[in-house]
Amino acid sequence: MRAVRGQAAMAALAVCGVLALTACQNGDDPAAPDAKPTAAAPAPPTATATAAVPAPSKSGAAPKPSATTATPAGKNPPAPAPPPAPTCGADHRMPVSPDTIAVQRYTPEGGMTSLIVQHGTYGCPGRFEPSGPWTYIPIAETAKITATAPILGPSTVTGKPISTSELTGWLDTHPDRGLPFHYHLNAEGVIDALDEIYVK
Repeated sequence: MRAVRGQAAMAALAVCGVLALTACQNGDDPAAPDAKPTAAAPAPPTATATAAVPAPSKSGAAPKPSATTATPAGKNPPAPAPPPAPTCGADHRMPVSPDTIAVQRYTPEGGMTSLIVQHGTYGCPGRFEPSGPWTYIPIAETAKITATAPILGPSTVTGKPISTSELTGWLDTHPDRGLPFHYHLNAEGVIDALDEIYVK
């Protein structure tokens, strides 16, 4: 009887040893020296690692790896504005034309016919613009005068000769029109040539 009990105890010990050996090989015992190390889980990002990432730009876009920075849109200097177109007026007039007058009226006083005229300048449209005081310039009865429109009608473009009396007769009915004429004075200061400037 004792022999039977001893054999049973030895069999139980053998089974326990096999079970213990199997448990150790499967790594169930964390304290066993032969246990294989398990892979560690990735560590969560720390504040130090996050701070190393470059901050986004103000526009929200990630910084480019290039060393050169592109010029932001709208930061270029504005292109120079084109110069303003010249406007007509006294600032853009030519100097007073010495040989051009605007004929306003005439007078026979003093025994000689005199034209009442104004000197002036050429404005930027190319038209003669009378200015300054009215003055008297005597005109010879035999002066060579050419006229166009409106003296000789609206369709007359080329100058045609007229007499001094024809000119003064037109001025009687059309005073203060200020028609422009080129004129020439003789040695006595009397107009001996008068050519109307055609104006559309």
